[in-house]
Amino acid sequence: DIVLIDLRGKSPMADAMIIASGRSHRHVGALADHLQRLMKEKGLGKVKVSGLPHCDWVLLDGGDVIVHLFRPEVRTFYNIEKIWSVDSGHRVDSRA
Repeated sequence: DIVLIDLRGKSPMADAMIIASGRSHRHVGALADHLQRLMKEKGLGKVKVSGLPHCDWVLLDGGDVIVHLFRPEVRTFYNIEKIWSVDSGHRVDSRA
């Protein structure tokens, strides 16, 4: 369940925010490790990571792109999509 929120013109902190869920602590941690490497390879520079090793909610800050990875129940509790208003974002097909 991946959501992309366009922040251009709404926030000076980033151009885009991606919100996704992992199935478990281990899955969230593995996703975070993989995305950190991928973001560096794509030229986003030094990616700042918060939330490891607990892996309930991991934040990856790549400057222009911020990624939030949650365990499902933690994502439901914090409801980040609602804070940034769901109509500002769109769901992404995770199979793509």
